[in-house]
Amino acid sequence: MTQILRTRAELRAALANAPRPVGLVPTMGWLHAGHRSLIRQARGENPTVVASIFVNPRQFNRAEDFTKYPRNEDRDVQICATEGVTIVWAPPVEEVYVPGFDTTVSVGAISRPLEGAARPGHFDGVATVVAILFGLVGAEHAYFGQKDAQQVMVIRRMASDLALPTEVIACPTVREPDGLALSSRNVHLTPSERAAAPVIHRALLEAAAQWRMGERSAEVLRETMGRMLATEPKALTEYVSVADSLTLAELEHVDRSALLSLAVRFGPTRLIDNELLEWRA
Repeated sequence: MTQILRTRAELRAALANAPRPVGLVPTMGWLHAGHRSLIRQARGENPTVVASIFVNPRQFNRAEDFTKYPRNEDRDVQICATEGVTIVWAPPVEEVYVPGFDTTVSVGAISRPLEGAARPGHFDGVATVVAILFGLVGAEHAYFGQKDAQQVMVIRRMASDLALPTEVIACPTVREPDGLALSSRNVHLTPSERAAAPVIHRALLEAAAQWRMGERSAEVLRETMGRMLATEPKALTEYVSVADSLTLAELEHVDRSALLSLAVRFGPTRLIDNELLEWRA
């Protein structure tokens, strides 16, 4: 039986005698098959699974994006119950950011490029809310999607630096049959934009294939992604990146593990995706 809790006190009380270890799946709701995969991995590795549903206002750069973010709590709770979640924590804002709240968790270098540069303050909001969740739940394991690769890196750094004992586990990106990464934002795509959006994954795959065939110039790989994206008139490229997989510093020569990543707009909808190039000496 899935419990639906709203307050910090209720959450702490429910976890006081819960079987350990605990797996945490932080979400902003509008759950899809990607979230289901996170919950299933958590369920397989922990007798107690906590899923949070909280649209975090601090990680949105524009108020209109926060307002437009899709919400359907009843549907989300039903999905959690179907997947065997033990506790759904769906708090109001004042239970996360209590009255007088005046703390921001700001992670350093790893948060600055790519999404950090494109969305100033975004990762401060992410790190702050996740630090609160880690503190409240005290989970042994927390599960995040690899689609948001930089977010995973930021959260790992935050947990390590603050000596939080929760292990951050990255789970594979779940995709539609045509390759588009599942995202809550996909609901905003028009039919024609949705038809165009798989060009993102094609661009990543083409660059990854070049690298596997021996191409080591990062600039050539960036140009490959850019050219593929340019074949789709509805795709407006914000950035393409070939970066060190540990530091996210842009590379000139890809002679180590690297992260291919990009951000592309289709109308007002902004999508991101990535592909890891794993170096084997």
